[in-house]
Amino acid sequence: ASAFAPAALPAHRAQSRSGVTMQLWGEGKVQGRGVQAIPFSAPPSTLPADMVGYVGFDPLGFSTLVDIRLLRESELKHGRAAMLAAAGAIAQDLFTFPGVEKVVGKAKMTGAHDALIAGAHAGNKQSFAMHQIIFWVGLIEIITLPAIFEMLNGSPRKPGDFSFDPLGLNKKSDGRMELAEIKNGRLAMIGIGGMIHHYLLTGKGPIQFLTGIPNYKSCIEPHLGALCK
Repeated sequence: ASAFAPAALPAHRAQSRSGVTMQLWGEGKVQGRGVQAIPFSAPPSTLPADMVGYVGFDPLGFSTLVDIRLLRESELKHGRAAMLAAAGAIAQDLFTFPGVEKVVGKAKMTGAHDALIAGAHAGNKQSFAMHQIIFWVGLIEIITLPAIFEMLNGSPRKPGDFSFDPLGLNKKSDGRMELAEIKNGRLAMIGIGGMIHHYLLTGKGPIQFLTGIPNYKSCIEPHLGALCK
C-alpha cells in the first residue's frame, strides 16, 4: 500500500506553499485568506474568504447589506466596462477614425460625449451614435437580467458568467484568468477615473497628459482652442 502513497514534498517546497503567494487560485484556493486589509478591523463574516480576489476589504460593510453574489456581479460588470473605457481613452490619443473629427472635432472622452449630444439636438444624424451606444448597452442589460435572477434564486451560475469564452482561456488557466480579470478590472476602474479627472482639468487625453508633464496645467477648460495648446 505504501507504494501508492504520494511522496512527501521536500521541506523547502512544502514551506513555500504554506503562505499566500500572489493569490494564485490553483494553490489550494489560498487567495487572501488571513489578510487584514484594515488594521484593527476584521472583515465581515459575510465576505467569503475563498472568493476570487479576496483581500478582506469591505470597510463600509456592503456585504452585510447586499447579497455578495450581486456585489461580485456588479464588480465584474463595472470592471469590464472600465477596461474597455480605459482602452478606448488611450486609443483616442493614438488613432482617429475617419469622419470622427467632422462630428466631434478635437473633443475626446467627456468632451466627445457632450459634442455628440449637442450635435444630436442640432439635428445632425451622425451625432446619434451616442444614442445607439446607450440603446445597445441597455438592451444587453435587459437580456442578461434573467441569468442574474436565476443565480440569486439558487442557480449554480457564477457571478459574471455568461458562458462567453470563445478562446477557452479560463478552462486552461485553473481559474487564474478569473483572478486576472478581477485585478485588471479593479485597476481599470481606478485608471479610467484618473483619466477622466485629468481630462476635466487639462482637456487632454491620457497619452497627451503624460507626454505634457510637467506642463500639464496648460488648459483650464476643455476645447477652448489656444488655451489647450
